[in-house]
Amino acid sequence: MKIIPYESKYREDFIRLNTEWLERFYWIEDFDQNAMDHVDELIQKGAMAYFAVENGEVLATCMTVPLENDTWEMCKLAARNQYTGTGAGNSVFCACMSYAVSHGAKRLVLISCTGLKAAIHLYRKNGFHEVPYRKDYWKSEKADIEMEKIITS
Repeated sequence: MKIIPYESKYREDFIRLNTEWLERFYWIEDFDQNAMDHVDELIQKGAMAYFAVENGEVLATCMTVPLENDTWEMCKLAARNQYTGTGAGNSVFCACMSYAVSHGAKRLVLISCTGLKAAIHLYRKNGFHEVPYRKDYWKSEKADIEMEKIITS
């Protein structure tokens, strides 16, 4: 398995994996659709997405997006159903964290759903902890947890 930074040839894989994942567990909100529709523009503005690829097949993807005040969002983590539990999701998540930190992140944030036990476990394993959820800031109807990781080095 190789971890590959965003290339436009993987754009459709990014959209497909995220669409399948969101439709499997919840629904696609406007901000989800916007990220998928404008992934190339987000990358041009400093965001980055990574892909776990094996034998030419995309297994997982994740994105990190700069926000404000040295804060970066971790988002759009999705893995193909048959590849959950293989480490592909964790690998792209860690690649995104490293990218954000190398580009000045002092704080990483994400929103999720407490019902997604495997995802919450992955976030905690990577040093994230729960903080008060800012519903007005995130404007998500499905999310019910906000997590952060403060970068200390």
